[in-house]
Amino acid sequence: MLGYWGHIAVAFLYAALAVWIFHRHGLSNKQQLFLLLGLSLTSAWGFVVSMMGVNNLFAYLAESVRNLGWLIFLYFLLRSGDGREQPKSLNYIYFSLTAVLVFQTIVDLLIANINLTTDAAILMNYSSYIFRMLFAAGALVAVHNLYTVSAPNARWGISLPMAALAALWTYDLNLYTINYLTQTVSVELIQMRGFAMTLLAPIFIAAALRNSELRLRLSRTVAFQSVSLFVIGGYLIAMVLLNTLIELIGGDYARLAQSSVIFAMTIIALLVLPSGQFRAWFKVKLAKNFFQHRYDYRSEWMRFADTIGFSGHDTTFHERVIKSMADILECPSGLLLTPSSSGQLMLQARWNWSSADVPSNPGTQYMVEFFETTNHIVIMDEARVGKDDRCDPRALPQWLFDEPNAWLIVPLVHFGKLTGIMVLAKPRIAWTIDWEDMDMLRVVSRQLGSYLAEADSQKKLIEGQQFDQFNRRFAFVMHDIKNLVSQLSILSRNAEKHADKPEFRDDMVDTLQSSVGKMNELLARLSQHNKVKRSLPKYYEVESVVVKALEPKRLIHPINSEFEPDLCAVFDPVRLETAITHLVQNAIEATENQAPIKVIGKKQGDAVTIQIIDNGCGMSESFVADELFKPFESSKSGGFGIGAYESMSLIETMGGNLRVESTLGRGTRFTISLPASATVKESEEDFSAENENQSFTNEGA
Repeated sequence: MLGYWGHIAVAFLYAALAVWIFHRHGLSNKQQLFLLLGLSLTSAWGFVVSMMGVNNLFAYLAESVRNLGWLIFLYFLLRSGDGREQPKSLNYIYFSLTAVLVFQTIVDLLIANINLTTDAAILMNYSSYIFRMLFAAGALVAVHNLYTVSAPNARWGISLPMAALAALWTYDLNLYTINYLTQTVSVELIQMRGFAMTLLAPIFIAAALRNSELRLRLSRTVAFQSVSLFVIGGYLIAMVLLNTLIELIGGDYARLAQSSVIFAMTIIALLVLPSGQFRAWFKVKLAKNFFQHRYDYRSEWMRFADTIGFSGHDTTFHERVIKSMADILECPSGLLLTPSSSGQLMLQARWNWSSADVPSNPGTQYMVEFFETTNHIVIMDEARVGKDDRCDPRALPQWLFDEPNAWLIVPLVHFGKLTGIMVLAKPRIAWTIDWEDMDMLRVVSRQLGSYLAEADSQKKLIEGQQFDQFNRRFAFVMHDIKNLVSQLSILSRNAEKHADKPEFRDDMVDTLQSSVGKMNELLARLSQHNKVKRSLPKYYEVESVVVKALEPKRLIHPINSEFEPDLCAVFDPVRLETAITHLVQNAIEATENQAPIKVIGKKQGDAVTIQIIDNGCGMSESFVADELFKPFESSKSGGFGIGAYESMSLIETMGGNLRVESTLGRGTRFTISLPASATVKESEEDFSAENENQSFTNEGA
């Protein structure tokens, strides 16, 4: 009697509720229409069960129709998200649940109308319970998805109907799980469903009083989790069906077959699910088929900010710059090239790409100018076959064409100036770059370009402060030297008055004159660097100037030199001699086994090159990029750390450039390039007296 009157109450309550909502709100939108449909079908289900009984074919069919009505309501509520049409592929989940209802109905009809054998009847009952369990679980996932993805201002309006539907399908899931496990119909739980549904009616009434427009917004994270739950549920159901089928078929090896199936499917899951390639493929397919836009811009931007802002000990700033862009496109590795003060590109950092064969001069001035003016993102697969009409092949060095994993070349431009070039490797799952990817890359590249420009400005500011501190220390030294010279001069004159004392005279005069001579020589050299203006570069013979710089060094270390005959270039002998002295001294200090240092001069195209080669300890790429040419950073005790910096500055003021090739444990090659033509344009601002003073101090040290 409780079951009968409970289902009668469901029939009248939900019918009255549907009529009341219709009169109160009308059919203002599709969501209201299908809400009325769900309420009406629930009323019809209660009426059929009360008239026909709970364990009846018509009762089962009415239940399926009721579930279909509420599924349609959820579907159109989801389609209303953000007020725009969602991709058609979003229908797949709801199509799957509808298919479950169809198969469930077919199984119910077969059980009621066909005489089945005992084994077939058991299989049909198993299938009926499994389909009902699968639908209830899938419907709960859909309800969870809808509530979680809804906007905060929409959750207030949909929370009550979502809670009522969740209670409905939770009851059904428990009911049919018990029936499946016990293989008997739990009549008491089926009879109580009518009473349970009457308790849910006030919740629908309260929801109608809120008069919500039932709007929501999709979330990629929740969609990914929901689809994952649906797939996992399907995987578990497939395991149950296969093992049930094996058990029904029977045979001597049924248990062995069941164990083998479970073991095989478990191994497959363990191999596939943890795979990064599988996750990347799954995300690509989910974004492509379930969303109008590939990216969840909010989460991508938060991850981008976290990557750039996290200053961990395992990655440098430039490596984080690469990683922040590579993560967006699921790229496993990348390279960052940055322009030097001379305009030449240099390898600034690698991220997970140790196998890339990057030359010491990875790009030309033309490459910098091309990307700076066009800001064009190059897809290397298209550039290799000549399909990129906007790309000038001359702007791309040959090593990029030869590197098979090079995928994208992304310029980083800040206010019209190139601050870096990103080389990204091919992603785990290849896809075709479209307009949305290009828009994302342009936005991120502009942001990274500003970060690199800011870091470079900060570096120059710190260097300027260091120069200022160094000059202050130097001014104090000069002041003390002048005081000492003045005092020693007075003392020297006074000492001459005591010439009648041979011991005092000899010792004091020798000591004082020696000190005064040294101090005057120091002041004279210092004054010369302050006042003398270096001459402009002219056409000179290279070998004689370089040999002059090498002669003092040959006394302490073996040096072999080779020069092409009549080798001439445009340079300033004083500047070149100073640069050669610094570089050769560095080579000597890096070589511990007295292995000879090679100095080779030859002509290459329109330039004359001077190579200084040693077989010493070598340097890492990060040291060359970040510290070698940084002033006031020295690994030598008592050193000022401006030798390599001054050498590069001196060579650049003569219109040349300095390149470095070095490998840890195998040695270093410095290559000085000087213009071979007599026509050279030089800035009117000569090399500053500040750097000359520091050069003198470094030589003295």
